[in-house]
Amino acid sequence: MAQQVQGVIAPGKNEPVRVETIVVPDPGPGEAVVTVRACGVCHTDLHYKQGGINDDFPFLLGHEASGVVESVGEGVTEVAPGDFVVLNWRAVCGACRACLRGRPQYCFNTHNARQKMTLTDGTELSPALGIGAFAEKTLVAAGQCTKVDPSVSPAVAGLLGCGVMAGIGAAINTGQVGRGDSVAVIGCGGVGDAAVVGARLAGAARIIAVDIDDRKLETAKSMGATHTVNSRSTDPVEAIRELTGGFGADVVIEAVGRPETYEQAFYARDLAGTVVLVGVPTPEMRLELPLLDVFGRGGALKSSWYGDCLPSRDFPMLIDLHQQGRIDLAAFVTETIGLGDVEKAFARMHEGDVLRSVVVF
Repeated sequence: MAQQVQGVIAPGKNEPVRVETIVVPDPGPGEAVVTVRACGVCHTDLHYKQGGINDDFPFLLGHEASGVVESVGEGVTEVAPGDFVVLNWRAVCGACRACLRGRPQYCFNTHNARQKMTLTDGTELSPALGIGAFAEKTLVAAGQCTKVDPSVSPAVAGLLGCGVMAGIGAAINTGQVGRGDSVAVIGCGGVGDAAVVGARLAGAARIIAVDIDDRKLETAKSMGATHTVNSRSTDPVEAIRELTGGFGADVVIEAVGRPETYEQAFYARDLAGTVVLVGVPTPEMRLELPLLDVFGRGGALKSSWYGDCLPSRDFPMLIDLHQQGRIDLAAFVTETIGLGDVEKAFARMHEGDVLRSVVVF
């Protein structure tokens, strides 16, 4: 029997979000209903509200979440009621050409729940990244549920659902940072700081954090950055070169998603170095680079989707490292809030006051 719960929707482009009653259907084949325990307020949710993703309003926001499986539909074997899970937005299919090549982290046919959650008047909702977890309960594809250690804080576990995984994965999986490497991270919000953590975890010798906000640079330093550069007052390319013997960094991670900062990343890397784009650009953005420079500098220009993670492999591993005290995922949780505080959390995000506001239930 369908359930009615409270959830946060974005009714139209740039309109304030509001709490509404959401109808969650019983899970169908391959689906699961999850009781949400916590959900981070991610910049991608703000992109949805601003119409920067698409115009399929109204959106049911929230995607960086953890919770407990309440019920499952026919054919579901990977999770069962009572399992504590982190929700992921790239449920691999196991059958596409990427999966069949043994590269499921690049799955080209990820799937979501087939049924729609609605408002009480029947209006269909578009769940953010196929999840929609700013709600007391949500309907997802069972493959979007990744079991993790239930003893971890839900607020901490949920962060792996997007931003923290994106940043750590950009360093470890996409950038393949190695022991002794030099790494520069441009943009020190939640994703950038997670990239700093990932670079430190991988054994980077020098980690250079770049931002225009000294507060963010101090936070990045507490996360493991060895050097900081305020690019509002200093040319970041020159500063990164100076800090790397004049050569540039082995890996530069761009966590802003703007042409200007991507160009900085391109020229701040060493010859044959790697640029990783993990910041999300908007559709109208364009990049212009001399093709001769692209050829002449060699190396690799990569984009990182979800940190090129495989949730079934990476989520439990990172939770385990957190439980061992080897990484401090709790440091990303700036504040915990209620459903009615999401609009204020967007404002705080815009002002740069938080790494993550987390809605807890």
